Amino acid sequence: MKRTFWTTVGLLLVIIAWYLAADRTTPFTSNARVKAIITPITPQVSGTIVEINAGNGEIVEAGTVIARIDPRQFEIAKQSAEADLARATQDVGADSADVSSAQTRVTRAQTDLETERLQAARVFELEEKGLIAVAKADESRRRLADAESELEQAQADLESEEKALGSTGNDNPRIQAALAKLSDAELKLSWTALEAPSRGVLSDLDVATGNYAKAGQSLMTFVDASNVWIEAYMTENNLGKVKIGDPVDVVLDMHPGKVWRGEVASLSIASSDGTNAKPGDPTPIPRTAGWLRDPQRFALRIILPEHTSGDETDDIRFNMNGQADVIVYTGDSFFLNTVGRFYIKLVALFSYAY
Repeated sequence: MKRTFWTTVGLLLVIIAWYLAADRTTPFTSNARVKAIITPITPQVSGTIVEINAGNGEIVEAGTVIARIDPRQFEIAKQSAEADLARATQDVGADSADVSSAQTRVTRAQTDLETERLQAARVFELEEKGLIAVAKADESRRRLADAESELEQAQADLESEEKALGSTGNDNPRIQAALAKLSDAELKLSWTALEAPSRGVLSDLDVATGNYAKAGQSLMTFVDASNVWIEAYMTENNLGKVKIGDPVDVVLDMHPGKVWRGEVASLSIASSDGTNAKPGDPTPIPRTAGWLRDPQRFALRIILPEHTSGDETDDIRFNMNGQADVIVYTGDSFFLNTVGRFYIKLVALFSYAY
């Protein structure tokens, strides 16, 4: 009986020692989720939806027009602006057709450049992480440079056409006002086409043609498929040894039985304390009861280097907020790393059952 007691005590002490060491050297959490960039599709003009060109869950390419607001009122506004410009230029004895055309090209070039900048920013972020080929980033740089050149050329053409009106026409306040009105009408007309900001998927689509879209109010949700990661929520005492680049094993509930290799991409330096403080206000100190306080969790961003985009033809599929299990290897301890890999494989097998 005494030997059984001391054997039990010794085994318990070994387990406690292993747990404390593993919690720092090979931290594990089952509180992890699949994350991606969420972009609310928010119209900048109001009107009736006349087209929905993508279905719920359908993958669309960057720049695809996924919805269109009735453009007729904005086309009328453009025609009115063109007529005002024509009257203004006739007053100074000039022809407005070339100026109007040049202004249209400037507006379109500005819209194209903004789209290219958004796309390039996403590609450059992936390039910094070493997740895409340099050639793909160079192609984005080329397209961005081309868009900038097109805008510069369009602006130069507009300036040239304005000068062709003569010194009196170029400085005429009525012409300047008419040009500004035409530019505004062109811009609002371009906003009637709601485009996909990147390659991705429409989620929770619950609008149809005939619905009324209000400017500034989100119309649908777009999930960016070009930048996917795992967000693991670790307690503070897990993070002492974690470094960017540490290897990670990940089990996704959507793919039970499989262990995916990843790495730590970034560490969060802030976390919610559960209070409702407004930005700029001092953060209230959360109350604690008893001698055991609730652990605070911080987000650890993990990437799977070969699976950073949601490609429907890939061997791994992602569901936004899908659950995952994560273990991080922070050192070269053969024993702890071996036990950790054995444990995560058991977790992968058990994921078939829950």
